[in-house]
Amino acid sequence: MEAFFIGLQFLTRISIVKQTVWTEESFGNSVKFFPAVGAILGISYVIINIIFSFLLIGDVNNLFSANFPTLRASIILISMTFLTGAIHCDGFMDTMDGLFSGRDRNKMLEIMKDSRVGAFGVVSFVILSIFEFASLTELAGISTFTLMTAIYTAPIIGRFMMVLTIGGFPYARPEGMGKAFSERTTRATMVFAAIETIILLIPIVLMSVELVKSLIISVILTMIFTVRFGKFSVKKIGGVTGDIYGAVTMVSEAIVFLSFIVLESYKF
Repeated sequence: MEAFFIGLQFLTRISIVKQTVWTEESFGNSVKFFPAVGAILGISYVIINIIFSFLLIGDVNNLFSANFPTLRASIILISMTFLTGAIHCDGFMDTMDGLFSGRDRNKMLEIMKDSRVGAFGVVSFVILSIFEFASLTELAGISTFTLMTAIYTAPIIGRFMMVLTIGGFPYARPEGMGKAFSERTTRATMVFAAIETIILLIPIVLMSVELVKSLIISVILTMIFTVRFGKFSVKKIGGVTGDIYGAVTMVSEAIVFLSFIVLESYKF
């Protein structure tokens, strides 16, 4: 369980058991628990949504109505940023600044390592945030149940795609925090994370068979993105980095939101 708590503390601001000593082995072993960390985040988002829905609506009987979609979307988006400590936001911006800078490999890696954020990174993050906000607003307008399903599902699939990125592509730097993840992520780790993800998503299937299609499409689309973006990164800088792990996670979550909107709106 030490590895799980290390992963939880590293990827979120949630600290159930305080870990002060991290070895590379336990740090690397935490990768297989990343989908479970995503589930903790998803459950937290759902709880926050229920609490604020009750405060806004004030009627238990209408708790799952589609009222105040914009305000609830804002609260969830803020919660997503706060509970993760914006760690993936930083990775996303650094990735955009580096990979799309038009420089050579070494300069791209240098830009991504720089603590300063460039204009392209900021603009890309603003665009992604607007898209996520609009998506969450649309989901809240469809139904609260659909919204809660999406915000529970997205962080799980997002962290699973992070595991696939870590294990499926070489690490681009000779050293770095992400190297501990990369060196200890094997095929067995990815299989474990895949089974874990399936188990964590079973409650959604049991609650609504209609959502199975949304889950399947979400996984397929995020996997396509992960593989394509991973190959793009390998071509550009010879591998992936910790920043790219975060970028893959954020974009995958946005893809999940979009998948739920399209499938629930048009009932394919």
